[in-house]
Amino acid sequence: MNYKYSFYFIALLSLVLGLLYAFSSPPPLNYQEYRLHDEILHYTVLENDIDVFKSGIPFLNNSYIGFKEAIAFKESQGKYDTVNTLGYLGKYQFGVSTLDVLGIHNPSNFINNPELQERVFLANTKRNKWILRRYIECYEGHVMDGILITESGILAAAHLAGPGSVKRYLRTYGAFDVSDTFGTDIPSYMYKFSGYDMSFVSPHRTPKISEP
Repeated sequence: MNYKYSFYFIALLSLVLGLLYAFSSPPPLNYQEYRLHDEILHYTVLENDIDVFKSGIPFLNNSYIGFKEAIAFKESQGKYDTVNTLGYLGKYQFGVSTLDVLGIHNPSNFINNPELQERVFLANTKRNKWILRRYIECYEGHVMDGILITESGILAAAHLAGPGSVKRYLRTYGAFDVSDTFGTDIPSYMYKFSGYDMSFVSPHRTPKISEP
């Protein structure tokens, strides 16, 4: 074939293939349409000083929102109506004793109210941050059991085992440890949930939730 005609043939073929690709390409993804099990995703934190959404998409990364949603997925796969075999409730698997401390005395109302569950998680995290504030200041940046201690790791471990157990773990440099019924221990939460930015959460000694 003549080189001149070969060039024209290749150019024409490239044009045809380009047109076919353009017309066959799928439309851009609209992330607003994505939901888990047709549930409304309650990312609201009920505070005025944080931008929860970026361009209409929940901004997770290492933010407070990312922290709480990561814990929720580990605890219940993010499902608000979950009650485990030990009676722990909701998206974040709260026990009734912790709910009582925060002013929630109706477990049935709690399990059926996603907004209330989000408020309780934030209030409990504020309470744990107040209880552990000196430990966060003292131990953040240390390495225990090969794990870098961070503020978010400490708060996650407090959600798992309670702030008292976390205090003993830190004071003994990891010699004291506890695990839940399913074998999850403090170091695993320290590691899994390290490095989140918890500056959004202000410590509060006695947060109380007004029960609907």
